[in-house]
Amino acid sequence: MSIIAALQAVVTADRFDREPTAAELDAIETEMPVILARVELLDAQIVTLDRTPTEVDERRIRRARRRVLAARRELTNQAVAAVTGGAA
Repeated sequence: MSIIAALQAVVTADRFDREPTAAELDAIETEMPVILARVELLDAQIVTLDRTPTEVDERRIRRARRRVLAARRELTNQAVAAVTGGAA
């Protein structure tokens, strides 16, 4: 049996092999309401892929779309307030 091993040690880590920075984690945390709202919308849409949507399904999709828009609006307002110092 032959041994398979790396011939050289990696000198520098690949940029895809590193942990997220604190700034990246903060950005994810800030965008989490939008991410969760989009996941909810996607779940509602997936339910209707293999059948005709019922009235309840349509209402669920509409509510999920409104939540996505509200979360995006809130995120945009926070970004504008941060840039302008709250004087928007």
